[in-house]
Amino acid sequence: MINLFLSVHDLMVDEKDRAILDQLKKDSRKSTKSIAKIVNMPRATVHERIRKMCEKGVIRKFTIVPDYSKLGEPILVFILVSFLPNPRISQRELAQQIAGLEGVMEVHLISGEYDILLKVRGKSMEEIGSLVIDKLRQIDGVGRTITCASFATVKEDL
Repeated sequence: MINLFLSVHDLMVDEKDRAILDQLKKDSRKSTKSIAKIVNMPRATVHERIRKMCEKGVIRKFTIVPDYSKLGEPILVFILVSFLPNPRISQRELAQQIAGLEGVMEVHLISGEYDILLKVRGKSMEEIGSLVIDKLRQIDGVGRTITCASFATVKEDL
């Protein structure tokens, strides 16, 4: 019989893996040597655990967190999108199409009154307005949208 369900053990990482992940989340450029010292494990063990977490997909990628205002994109908005069901495009296809728009950082399929949540960055509110009016709302399947500007980011984890 084929087991179609993964056990909790297959999906879980242990305390040591979490300690390594915490260090990588703080600074993914940290060397395995410095992480090993902080988490009190041999360097080779840390290296092997990182390799296994990458292999299992626990770690999907190593990345950076830029200061977007220094990149000329200080404006952050969240956009709620309602999907208009039709035979030409599915909700998932619509989300994929929206994901390709310049400035769109994240696309989430959500429950509730709206169907898709976007995280968008831009140079100005005019630029974001142009994205919404001239591009987003022109896509087949996009119904209503609500744009919510972010005044400040208090916490943003990757």
